[in-house]
Amino acid sequence: MKRMFHRAAVACVSFGLSLAFGEAVHAEGKPADLDARLQKAFQMLDGYAAHVVETRGIPGLSLAVTDRDGLLHTATFGYADIKLKTPVTAQTRFEIGSISKSFTAIALLQLSERGKFDPQQPITTYLPWLSIHSKYAPITGHDIMTHTAGLPRDRDDIPSSLYMAAALRDRWTGYEPGNHFLYSNVGYQIMGYALEEITGKSSGDNVRERILQPLGMNQTDPVFTHDTYATLATGYTNLYDDRPGRRNAPLIEATWLEYAAGDGAIVSTASDMAIYLRMLLNRGVGPDGRIMSDESFGLLTQKGAKEEDDGDVYYGYGMSTWTSDGHHMIGHTGGMVGYSSRLEGDMDAGYGVVTLQNWPGGTGGVFDYALKLLHAAYEGLELPAPPDDVPPTRIKNAMEYSGTYSASSGERIVMEAQGDRLTLKYQGRAITLERYGQDEFLVPDREFELFPLRFGRQNGKVVEAFHGNNWFASEAYSGPREFETPPEWATYVGHYRATEPWETNFRIILRKGELKRANPDGEEWTMTPDGHGDFWAGDEDAPPQEQISFDSTVHGKTLRCMVSGQPYYRAFTP
Repeated sequence: MKRMFHRAAVACVSFGLSLAFGEAVHAEGKPADLDARLQKAFQMLDGYAAHVVETRGIPGLSLAVTDRDGLLHTATFGYADIKLKTPVTAQTRFEIGSISKSFTAIALLQLSERGKFDPQQPITTYLPWLSIHSKYAPITGHDIMTHTAGLPRDRDDIPSSLYMAAALRDRWTGYEPGNHFLYSNVGYQIMGYALEEITGKSSGDNVRERILQPLGMNQTDPVFTHDTYATLATGYTNLYDDRPGRRNAPLIEATWLEYAAGDGAIVSTASDMAIYLRMLLNRGVGPDGRIMSDESFGLLTQKGAKEEDDGDVYYGYGMSTWTSDGHHMIGHTGGMVGYSSRLEGDMDAGYGVVTLQNWPGGTGGVFDYALKLLHAAYEGLELPAPPDDVPPTRIKNAMEYSGTYSASSGERIVMEAQGDRLTLKYQGRAITLERYGQDEFLVPDREFELFPLRFGRQNGKVVEAFHGNNWFASEAYSGPREFETPPEWATYVGHYRATEPWETNFRIILRKGELKRANPDGEEWTMTPDGHGDFWAGDEDAPPQEQISFDSTVHGKTLRCMVSGQPYYRAFTP
């Protein structure tokens, strides 16, 4: 049954612009009719956002737009609770996830200004009980806050984040600190505990006293407990947690968690987060004075580590920074079980956007459209029309994938392109593919639903296709077609699960002579033998981050897979 979501009564408030803003309207370089242009832009934004929420099955969305001088616009869409038909309102709170990291970083930078914290010192200076095996130089606070320490991402089987940090004593780092960007949530948990050790107060109390109260963020809490639940939008997640999500896939209520660690424990409203963004747009200045020095703001938004080899995005201390159309941008995203968030500010133009949702997917273009509308309004340009709702079946370069691909077993798949549609011919069925990513597609067919269909290129030409354990090559492929692997590797292949709500499951696949961990969203980690019978693994084209081992073999199948100390167990499902 297709589940339908209808736009709830929209609580949409366009705030009158302040006197300071009204004066700025006529400042050099800004259109004299900026106020009217912005109001028109917000009408267009709200119409598009309502359309996206309804057509893409987003439960609820809250957004806010601000400039350096004040809140410009807020709007809410959809439901805080689908079952009760409770609409999202301006007072509805959401978990903001990893945007919380910048709050932890700012509190530590405040201590640095007072000589109580030095990010260049080994983190064990402040946490002497912390132990991490390494043959390299000691890990510093700077390494951790820029995600270059080589720490694992999580240990979410451990309900105590303090023990999660202590459990690092059981693992080794894989490279010299400071050399590679690898995102680590446990790293910011460590920094939250450093904040506690230095001040003698909890991480949450520090954030409340040092940031929330001075900024007047009265609808925001730095931790969430069972008492918080009644004031939050209900979080939702995909029913099918073991495969890539499709548009309007069925949703269920997400697992509820209490949380208090420094990497993601804040709940807030869009308008409160606009207060925070406004402080950032003013380089650390709040309504009643500085939250941090200009030097500290520079450290927060520094180019500390390049996030991708082929991109221009850098990570500072809890905040990303990049250039877009010549403008200096800062921002961060957040994801929690059942929630997602996004915050971005244009430091040159002086405006920004916040969106909060009660599901883990994206905003379907709403956020990017908001920024485009703001840019056009401030630059005196024609306001852009809403983005076309391009169906995922429209594939402009469909012809590039056309051809026959064969497996060593003799099995074949045939790709046919007809205009901008790509069809898979398989066992008498013709299946229209849906774009999922770069050279990646979803195949709406039961036999293909667990993995995306991916294509590989040689010299820019598509020559091979991958689906789970299966590899198909075209006649244009040049390279080996047979591969030898240790016999025990075949015992590792299968589906593994854990009873924790974050990364609930994954699959180990053996393809083209390599073991890979295939995550439900289609991401694959290449597994490299460590020389001692286990493996290092990590994102493709990145240095290894996680340690993986297998044990307990019965009837030729291992029953347990350990990921950086976290146990997963073989599932009965394929």
